[in-house]
Amino acid sequence: MNYSIGVDVGGTNTDLGLVSGSGSIVQRRNLSTGAYTDFALYIRDFMREVDYMLADQETFDGQPVTLEGIGVGAPNGNFYTGCVDDAPNLTMKGVLDFGKEIQQYRDVPVVLSNDANAAAYGEYVYGGAKGMKHFIMFTLGTGVGSGIVVDGKLVHGSTGAAGELGHAILYQHGRQCSCGRQGCLETYTSARGIVQTYCELKGIPVTSEVTSKMIGELAHQGDAVALKTWETVGDQLGLAMANAVTFSAPEAIFLMGGPTLVGEPLLKPLREAFDRYLLNIFAGSCSIRLSELKANEVAILGAAALLKMKN
Repeated sequence: MNYSIGVDVGGTNTDLGLVSGSGSIVQRRNLSTGAYTDFALYIRDFMREVDYMLADQETFDGQPVTLEGIGVGAPNGNFYTGCVDDAPNLTMKGVLDFGKEIQQYRDVPVVLSNDANAAAYGEYVYGGAKGMKHFIMFTLGTGVGSGIVVDGKLVHGSTGAAGELGHAILYQHGRQCSCGRQGCLETYTSARGIVQTYCELKGIPVTSEVTSKMIGELAHQGDAVALKTWETVGDQLGLAMANAVTFSAPEAIFLMGGPTLVGEPLLKPLREAFDRYLLNIFAGSCSIRLSELKANEVAILGAAALLKMKN
């Protein structure tokens, strides 16, 4: 039986999944990323979890398992080099060469890209973008990521870092961003940005007690400030998406991530703003859709899907 491994590297945890050829996650394992400062030890334990999954599956299948490869989605992941380059949210610092280190344990293809690219390609292989050749994925969470697919291929650019639409500047001299610049889209439409907008409209300081989930619940209860917050975020995101259409003319823009779970308080003003800001030659050519992959599976499936780029 043929399987692949999909890996989602996060600042807190690393989630690993054994993925069947049909796109089902048949086993899952977890590793505490934050417990490691030594990359070699991390890879050793990481590959131990891979071995456990493969051995368990061979017992279950009753026949040898063929591992087609390992796909990794990680912050600051570079597709060209197979390395994670100085990711600020990882306790392991410097250039982390996943491809080289993994292949010391198993001689299989290793494909790595950033987590948003992985999510986009997962949508293309296993989700709602099947059959599409041109689309964009926006991931909303702690930050705002994006993956761009043109002619059925992920756009990596000359450096491997293309598609950072969360760091397109929305407002000159706007909010301070973790990237060092001001006014990035991420500072307004990430979970943290949504909280900041709500607190500004409410006239209260930003505290850890206020979350985007809470603001979503308040909106469904009819809270005027919460509804205004989502209207504002929808307008900002709609503008960013309309601008994105001008350079790749996608068939669809997909959205995923915690803030999207609020539903219509965000989606209604977003679609209205998108239509309002969209250049007229693109009218009716691009729809805004939610990811069709399960939230708890998209990262692993996306990482595993990266291997399809080798075929």
